[in-house]
Amino acid sequence: MADFEQLVASRKAWIAEFLQPWCRSATLIALKQAEQEWLDIAGKVAPEKTLWPWAWSRFPELVHETLGIEETTQVEVNLNDGRMVRGYPDSRASLQGQLVLWGNESPSLEPRELGPFSIEQIASIRRIALT
Repeated sequence: MADFEQLVASRKAWIAEFLQPWCRSATLIALKQAEQEWLDIAGKVAPEKTLWPWAWSRFPELVHETLGIEETTQVEVNLNDGRMVRGYPDSRASLQGQLVLWGNESPSLEPRELGPFSIEQIASIRRIALT
């Protein structure tokens, strides 16, 4: 039988080596299923603080290591269907694998909510450097 320190180390290793990488590659359906059982899977941690930030970390330029979806930097989101949208992520509106941006589709238009875009619709995300 392992002592308590070994048990804790084993649990932390499982989370780091299996659970976090799984979140980065799981389908939206699987993520939503995991959210329903998250307390049993991950322990007493909220899915909005772990599951979803880990899932969004498949796009490293979108997330802040400790804050989750980064709202202060404009991003370019390339969708699997070839469309591209730009805007500032809205973390409060981006729930359950759906990304919402605040931006405009044309410089002549007023900013508005864009999306939501499913995590599975997104091919890539990059930060836009201010010039």
